[in-house]
Amino acid sequence: MAVPKRKTSTSKRNMRRAHDFIVPAGMSVCPECGEMTRPHHACPHCGTYKGREVKTSSED
Repeated sequence: MAVPKRKTSTSKRNMRRAHDFIVPAGMSVCPECGEMTRPHHACPHCGTYKGREVKTSSED
């Protein structure tokens, strides 16, 4: 069974974990309504994508 021969120092451990952070998703401004949306996705607020309406708003 493989076991570590020496204790891993906190410096080595932290250097290994340096790339483990989570990058937040990039956001862009919707040209139609001005709300923040994810790039290359339809706007969840107004339902448009590249100037076309792709999501119809159902009014009850």
